[in-house]
Amino acid sequence: MKSHTKLVRVTTVPSSLQILLRRQLRFVNGYYDVLAVSSPGKELEEVAQDEGVRTSAVNMTRTITPWQDAKALWQLYRLFKREKPAIVHTHTPKAGLLGMIAGKMAKVPVRMHTVAGLPLMESTGMTKKLLELMERLTYTCATDVYPNSALLANFIKNRKYCGANKVKVLGNGSSNGIDTGYFKVTKEIKQAAEKLRAALQISKSDFVFVFVGRLVKDKGIEELVNAFLQMQKKYNHIKLLLVGTYEPQLDPLSNETTKAISNNEAIIYAGFQQDIRPYLAISHALAFPSYREGFPNVPMQAGCLDLPCIVTDINGCTEIIEHEKNGLIIPVKNAHALEGAMEKLLTDESLLNTLKSNARAMILARYDQQLLWNLLLKEYQQQLSSHAVVS
Repeated sequence: MKSHTKLVRVTTVPSSLQILLRRQLRFVNGYYDVLAVSSPGKELEEVAQDEGVRTSAVNMTRTITPWQDAKALWQLYRLFKREKPAIVHTHTPKAGLLGMIAGKMAKVPVRMHTVAGLPLMESTGMTKKLLELMERLTYTCATDVYPNSALLANFIKNRKYCGANKVKVLGNGSSNGIDTGYFKVTKEIKQAAEKLRAALQISKSDFVFVFVGRLVKDKGIEELVNAFLQMQKKYNHIKLLLVGTYEPQLDPLSNETTKAISNNEAIIYAGFQQDIRPYLAISHALAFPSYREGFPNVPMQAGCLDLPCIVTDINGCTEIIEHEKNGLIIPVKNAHALEGAMEKLLTDESLLNTLKSNARAMILARYDQQLLWNLLLKEYQQQLSSHAVVS
């Protein structure tokens, strides 16, 4: 039964609400009065329609912009004072910082922040110190902190960003679990995949490696392109399919890499795609050589469509993938190791088939979306009770 208790969910940009938390807001809105907040945009309007929740726009940036950040903080504070929510639950670094400070200022009883990766892991010098300060401030203002992987939780505890008693992982990790009914090879997906294969001029004899995500340095795109170029010297029946968008303002790729992507006929740049299932369905393996993650959705999605995954030895990835069971794990920032793993899947058919046969079952057993949603709902109820809030 739905209560009148107000719950505000905040992300920096609307695409996080739309993609990373897909359908979760609609589920939670069946129990609480949900208000979704992010920067303005068409996607935020689509969230209101698709998820059936109220929305409010507050312009937030993903970079350090003191004047704009102060303005956004004031707007969030006024919004919380007006709405009087029992819970504010934030995601992404900037929304977390501003949302938790504003929530504490507005005396919101329950202030929850989900950590889904830390940019500071790849930062150095004063930038890293500033980002660490921001994380500590976020966690100080939060009543509880929810890393979306066990390894990320250990990272936070070991560096004493906050008291260990504040840190909690829901279930086996992930921010939204995986919709195993949606990410499934069906007759319709197979038909869409065949049309896509023809449109992209991919032969059935081609072995396709796919990457899904932002095309930036810290996703390992430089190493992936370099590894693929080396593979091309030995094999002429391989393709690299890149599904995602560039972010030149935040984390640009080198000119050499962008030229290789543009000029190499075997590298297919597909751009952002709302539905990635046909792209996974025409592929043979996911290559995901990221430098840092919280708990990535893409390896779960790929696994549900029977794809073996090559991932790096980092938070989240090593919880989803078990080496030589449903994928391969390689060192971070190592193009040579990535090339070796790609070649292994290309040439060892027995291994490839073993990984494929395990891929979906291992995801279903640990990360079903409905299970995580129910754990989140239980956590909301426990937090309201512990803070003596009547729901």
